Amino acid sequence: MDSKNLRSNMSDQALLNSNSQGISSVPSSRSISSEESGDHKPEIVPVYSERKFTRSQLMTVAILCFVNLINYMDRFTVAGILSDVQCFYGIDDSQGGLIQTVFIIAYMVFAPIFGYMGDRYSRRLIMAVGVAFWTVAALVSSFIPQEHFYWFLIMRCLIGIGEASYSTIAPTIISDLFVDDLRSKMLALFYFAIPVGSGLGYIVGTFPKTTLGAEWQWGLRITPVVGTVATLLIIFMLVDPPRGQAEGSKMEATSYAEDLKSLVKNPSYILSTAGSTAVAFVAGALAWWGPKFIALGKAVHLHDNTVDMGQVSFVFGLLAMIAGITGVPLGSFAGQRLRVRFPRADPLVCAFGLFMSTPLMLGVLLMAGVNTDATFVLAFFGQVFLNLNWAIVADILLYVVVPTRRATAAAFQILISHALGDAGSPYFIGQVSEALKPYFNTSSEILVDANGSLGNSSQLISTPMPPLSGNCSNSTLNLDDYVPLQWSLTMCIIVQMLGGLFFLATAVFLVRDKEKADRTVATGSEQNCEEIEALTGGERTPDSDSGLILARDT
Repeated sequence: MDSKNLRSNMSDQALLNSNSQGISSVPSSRSISSEESGDHKPEIVPVYSERKFTRSQLMTVAILCFVNLINYMDRFTVAGILSDVQCFYGIDDSQGGLIQTVFIIAYMVFAPIFGYMGDRYSRRLIMAVGVAFWTVAALVSSFIPQEHFYWFLIMRCLIGIGEASYSTIAPTIISDLFVDDLRSKMLALFYFAIPVGSGLGYIVGTFPKTTLGAEWQWGLRITPVVGTVATLLIIFMLVDPPRGQAEGSKMEATSYAEDLKSLVKNPSYILSTAGSTAVAFVAGALAWWGPKFIALGKAVHLHDNTVDMGQVSFVFGLLAMIAGITGVPLGSFAGQRLRVRFPRADPLVCAFGLFMSTPLMLGVLLMAGVNTDATFVLAFFGQVFLNLNWAIVADILLYVVVPTRRATAAAFQILISHALGDAGSPYFIGQVSEALKPYFNTSSEILVDANGSLGNSSQLISTPMPPLSGNCSNSTLNLDDYVPLQWSLTMCIIVQMLGGLFFLATAVFLVRDKEKADRTVATGSEQNCEEIEALTGGERTPDSDSGLILARDT
C-alpha cells in the first residue's frame, strides 16, 4: 500500500505490523491490516482525529505560561536594579555580571538531571517542587546583609536549580497535548512569556523604589508571592498527559545512553541548538547590561551623571515587553505560513531575525551617547527581530526529536545554550569592560568621540564632566564606564552573525531529520522503523503536503 500521504509527527498516526496488532491511542483512528489489503508487507496508515482542545488543556497551558512569565520576571528583577545591588554590596562590573552567571551555571548544570527525570517520572510533581524551591530561595535572597555578597550569589544558584526543573519539562507537556499548527500556536504563547516576563522583571524590580520609595530589596519580594500561587496551581489544576499522547505514540523510554547517542546524530537538533546559543548570548548580555549602558549613554549625552537608572530600566523593560508581544507571535506566524510551501522555513525565519537584528543592535551601541530616544527605537526593533526565534526553535526541537526524548533534548539544549550563551555573556561583558577601563578612564572627565560613540584613543576628545561621586544614595553613574562597556558589547554583534549562519545550516538537514522522527513515531521504535524500511525496499517518495521523504511499499 502506498503511504505517501503520511503526515509529519505533528499529526496522529497508527502503525500495523504483520501480525495485525495496531499501535494507536487515538480513539477515532482507523487502521488497515496487511490481511485486509491482501499485501503481507507492513503498512503505515495516516489516521486523523477530530479531537478539539478541552478546557483542562487550555487551563494547563495557561498555568505553564503563567509560571514561565514569573520565571523570567524573577531572572531580571536584579538586572533592573543592578546599580543599586552593586552599590549596596560594593561590587564592580565583573562581580555584577557574576550574579547572573552563577544563576545560569546552576540552571544549566541541573537541567540534564531534570530532563532525565522529566522523561521518566511525574512532571507535575517535579515542577511543583522546583517552583516552590526557587520561590523560597528568591525570598531569602532579599534579606542577605551587606557584608555577605557571596550568600547572595548562593541564593541565585539555588534559584537557578529550581527554575531548571520547570523550564526543561513544561514544553514537553504542551507537545503531548497538541499537534500540528495548534501546537505551534501554544508554544508561541508559552515562549511569549520570555520577553514579556523579562520586561516585567525590570518594571517589578524598580517599582518599589521608584514609585513607593522603598528599598531595592522589595523588588525581589514580589515574585515569591506570585510563585506561591503558581505552585498551588501546578499541584491542583495542571494536567500531565501520557508522553506522546498527541501523536498517538506508544513508544517506550530508552536508555539514557541511547537518548544521547540519538541526539548527537541529529544535525538539525545540534545546529539549531548552536543558533539558539547565539540568541541566548546576545539576549543575556543585552538584558543584563542594556539598561545600564543606555543610562550611561544618556548621562554622556546630557553631561549629567545623575541620570535616573530606575527610569531607564522601566522604559527598557516596557519596550522589551512590547517587542516580545510583537516578535514572538510574528515569528511563529511566519513559520506556520511559510512552512506550508517551504519545509525549511522555520530555521530560515530564525536566520532572518538574527541578520536583521544585527545592524539595529550596532545602531544601539553607536547612538546611546548621541540620542537616547533613537537608541530606544533601535533597541525595540532589534529585540523584535531577535524575538522571532524563541517559539520556532522550540518547535524545531519537538518535531525532529521523538516524544520519549524531548525532555532530555530540551535539557541539553538548555545546558549548551546557557553554558556557551547567557551563562557567560554577562560576566564576560563585565570582565572585558573592566579590562578596558584603564585605557579610557580619567579622574574627572570621560573620553568620547565627537558623536558620543565608538572611537580609539587618538580620535577621542576630552569633554569636561561634573565631578563623579561614589555616594550610592545619590544614584550617580560613573561616566568613565560608558566607552569600555560600549566596546565590550560589540561582542554581541559578532555572535549574532554566527547564530544566523548556524540556522542557515539547520535548514540543510531539517527535512531529513523531521522525516526520520515521523517514521519512528509511526512505527513505535527506531528498530521497527529500520525493519520497515528494509521490508519496503527503502523506496522513498515525496509527500506533497509536508515536503518530507517517506518510506513506501515497493
